[in-house]
Amino acid sequence: MVHVLLAALAFHGSATPVSRAELGKSWHPGCPVAPAQLRKLRVTYWGFDGKHHVGALVVNANVVDQVIAVFGRLDRVRFPIRRMTPIAAYGGSDERSMAADNTSGFNCRPAVAPGPREWSAHAYGEAIDVNPVENPYFEGGRVLPPAGRRYVDRSIAHPGMAVSDGTVVAAFAAAGWQWGGRWTASPDYQHFSATGG
Repeated sequence: MVHVLLAALAFHGSATPVSRAELGKSWHPGCPVAPAQLRKLRVTYWGFDGKHHVGALVVNANVVDQVIAVFGRLDRVRFPIRRMTPIAAYGGSDERSMAADNTSGFNCRPAVAPGPREWSAHAYGEAIDVNPVENPYFEGGRVLPPAGRRYVDRSIAHPGMAVSDGTVVAAFAAAGWQWGGRWTASPDYQHFSATGG
């Protein structure tokens, strides 16, 4: 009986191809990657409710092993994640996904930054936003999502936060990914990417 319980709580990560239909409004013609270059991951994670859940996110096929390793590390230390659903469930809306405190990956959209318009690392499936409410993005005096204002003071640690010496930052760093929380002009505490962008 104990063995069965332990097996049920063990981390699981898997990847499958993702169809154009499954990507919904998160993909459209003209995106820098085709659906065939993406994979849907299913990984287990610990929720803020203290229970084990199965979540899904879409990433580039080239980063599948790295991402599964990251979420395996987070699962082992019970780092809490609010929810993990492909952004297609939010109609491809980054704003709606962030407001729901949703951890997500691929979304074919431009970068949310000043300067020339260019693709976000999310448009390549090479970036993941973790717990956006607890880890807001500061852009031009705005806090995104607005509910993230409660977490503007990064010196007070709360569950699910990404902090420079914390678990989630270390897990992504071990996979060679960079953290947007280190950006000085517009820190993006939720954002982790394989390319640094």
